Amino acid sequence: MKLTPVADLDTPELQIYRTLRDNQTTQDNSFIADSPKVVNMLLQTPIQVKSILATETYYASNETLLENRGIPTLYVAPKAVIETIIGHRIHHNVMMHGTRPPQSRLDELGDQIIMLDELSKTDNVGSIARSATALGIHSFVVPSTGPHPYGRRALRVSMGHISKLNLYIYDEIKTTLQRLKERGYRIFAAEVTPDSTPLSSLKVDGKWVLLVGHEQLGISKDILELCDETVMIEMEPDIKSFNVAVAASILMYQLKIRGGV
Repeated sequence: MKLTPVADLDTPELQIYRTLRDNQTTQDNSFIADSPKVVNMLLQTPIQVKSILATETYYASNETLLENRGIPTLYVAPKAVIETIIGHRIHHNVMMHGTRPPQSRLDELGDQIIMLDELSKTDNVGSIARSATALGIHSFVVPSTGPHPYGRRALRVSMGHISKLNLYIYDEIKTTLQRLKERGYRIFAAEVTPDSTPLSSLKVDGKWVLLVGHEQLGISKDILELCDETVMIEMEPDIKSFNVAVAASILMYQLKIRGGV
């Protein structure tokens, strides 16, 4: 395993580690991942890896995994040098520069889909991806205008589990909902309205999509009109809502078990 020593991060090849932030895009769809758990999970997928920046300790502990991947460049640096990228002390010792995988086609998605409508917080995107993977819901549909699931923080919060999901990124939500309905999916919108079905009374049969909305704004009326059913989680009268990632996890679990899968 050939390592390339790094004394500082001023070389052009390493600027991507310093400059690429959440939801930024590059011509080659680069992303940056960090922490051993996330990087090691990604290394077990077909994702293209361009380089790794890590300490000697990381390389010594993961030699077999790395040699099997044939990564072009393995940079080695002291932990203090890597910390200058983050701007504070870190508890991990590895970063990875990779290329986002091609997204799935709409007709490649599974029978159960979690779909986002304009979430604003990267943490929530990562948390929902992690819950979906844990619950065996294999398809993730997200807007092109929101936080990207392969953003650095979303990857970290998801613990890298986004790599196990079929990812579809849409440009226009109304067209996408219509296309899903044409493919036989029933669209459930997570929203509190006078007509919402309480979760305890929900009936689930066949293919479905769970649509969750913006953290503060929810799902707009014109989008709700395109959905087949609106569902709400019963809660105490003085509590208005759950965090969107918590609500999505509860609903995904209930839809899964009520659908008999």
